[in-house]
Amino acid sequence: MKIFMIPPNSLILYDLVERFGHQPLSLMGELREHVVRPEVESPPLNLSQDDIMKGLKYAGIEVPSGVRGRLAIWGPMVDQAEAAIIMHDMPYTFGCVGCHRTNLMLTYMVRRKKIPTLEVHYPHDDEEAKVMVTKIKAFLEGLK
Repeated sequence: MKIFMIPPNSLILYDLVERFGHQPLSLMGELREHVVRPEVESPPLNLSQDDIMKGLKYAGIEVPSGVRGRLAIWGPMVDQAEAAIIMHDMPYTFGCVGCHRTNLMLTYMVRRKKIPTLEVHYPHDDEEAKVMVTKIKAFLEGLK
């Protein structure tokens, strides 16, 4: 099953999803495909005309361009998702304000899609980490 993760750049969630036999929809893989396309002249800073059109599918013109640009990459991943894991209360180091706003929009998009979803909180110690991994394992095994 294709699993979408929030935050999309979480290596911990990526590893867990892959270990339990599912396909993580990863930001890293999507960006790789994006920057090696011939129409992007100075990766990773340029967007193509298609990217602008894709971003407008997920957010209106009044949404900041940084959020729209991120949604151009992450929105199609939500469209492909068959299930999702959403992590709340991530440390600030997971991204800037634009990333946070985009994560809020992605959470809304996932909830609206009505796919199987697990919502967990970022662990702050070893015990919370064990509980989080146990919940994720049970969720992913239940999808098979």
